[in-house]
Amino acid sequence: MNHIQDKVIVITGASSGLGEAMARHLAPKGAKLVLAARRLDRLETLVADIQANGGQAIAVATDVSRHCEMEHLAQQALTTFGRIDVLINNAGIMPMAPMSDCRVDEWDKLIDVNIKGVLYGIASVLPTMKAQHNGHIINLSSVAGLKVASGVGTVYSATKFAVKTIAEGLREEVAGDNIRVTTLYPGAIQTELTQSIQHGQAREAMEQFYQQNEIPPDSIARAVIYALEQPADVAINEITIRPTKQEF
Repeated sequence: MNHIQDKVIVITGASSGLGEAMARHLAPKGAKLVLAARRLDRLETLVADIQANGGQAIAVATDVSRHCEMEHLAQQALTTFGRIDVLINNAGIMPMAPMSDCRVDEWDKLIDVNIKGVLYGIASVLPTMKAQHNGHIINLSSVAGLKVASGVGTVYSATKFAVKTIAEGLREEVAGDNIRVTTLYPGAIQTELTQSIQHGQAREAMEQFYQQNEIPPDSIARAVIYALEQPADVAINEITIRPTKQEF
């Protein structure tokens, strides 16, 4: 039985990397996709590809760090498809630097996107899911949300630990409303994440680490499908995915 067919799935950060891979894997399974990112041109190209292959998708320019834009995203999903079955809180950034550099602007951006973006996503869909008495929220954390990436990644780790905490608290709160919550903890996956690192030495080190370890974003897309394909009475709450050779 296809548990994904006709589900309305909202994906943030869908213009590249993990979000794009998820969209391309979910569309052939009959999902109705609401794709969000700041880069509307790339979203529209993705939507055109999906539609050309018989899928259903719309693009919505969205900055997840702005509550009003996340509310608009949810409303577009409801206006177009009439319900929201799944939210995938995928958007995230990974600027890294020693804390002693005191890059407060970067800390603010990390908090705005990686924490507030997740909270705004939840807030935008939760009333609808509670009214439906059904839904599934998938949050992207990181292996850095399981173990502190000390040295240059402390603040990034803090945001990903926050995602873990938010997701677990949400799971306990909404279980009685038939709403499932899943948190993914990816290791080194081939994405654009390292491009958000401005600190020269940190970026060089992370790019080298990724080049030595990274696996394709399809790996995460398959994990998302696994969680979504479970029957309604089964919740996959946590999945950790690393490249086989990655130690951290």
